[in-house]
Amino acid sequence: MRIAVTAFTTLDGVSQGPGSPDEDTSGGFGRGGWLVPHMDGMFVRRASEWLDLADGLLLGRRTYEAFARDWPAITDPADPFAERMNTLPKYVVSNTLTEGTWHPTTVLRGDPVNSVAELRARPGREIQIHGSARLGDALLAAGLVDTLRLVVAPTVLRAGRRLMSGPGTPSGLRLTRHEATSNGLLLLEYETTGEAPQGTYEGVTAFVQ
Repeated sequence: MRIAVTAFTTLDGVSQGPGSPDEDTSGGFGRGGWLVPHMDGMFVRRASEWLDLADGLLLGRRTYEAFARDWPAITDPADPFAERMNTLPKYVVSNTLTEGTWHPTTVLRGDPVNSVAELRARPGREIQIHGSARLGDALLAAGLVDTLRLVVAPTVLRAGRRLMSGPGTPSGLRLTRHEATSNGLLLLEYETTGEAPQGTYEGVTAFVQ
């Protein structure tokens, strides 16, 4: 299966608390809910299409516990995501949880990179990471992410936890799709290409030779 990461970010790279002011206040962050004013029909349709590709969800413990608390409470049949989120297989990377409460759940114990590599080797379409920015960052650095989908909001927060700020090998990406919604969200889809290339700028002549 492919590992696909979906992440929300501001123009200055903040990924913390996109959904509500109290979603994630760790580190004293008080500027949550920045994505919501920009959500529109096109964003919902595209996010639904992405979720259609999933054979399962891969989550870190903190995100898993938040999702396990909130998603089962969404019972509106008109909600475009709830049924699939609640019925898809869930895989949570954790050495502290012994079992999950959001069924069906499998707890992946041991070394996260090895556990996810074994999961990735199974047949299927996509295992998708939603919300677990630290996990997605670590797996990207380890070369285990195949697809990266970014939703970039037209706002600059100047505070909060940044996306992909952890240590590791630089990653190369190839843009495969890009769109802009009427409310200004950029929807960017990338495939990973291995380690990021490096070059030397030698002036304008380098581009016309």
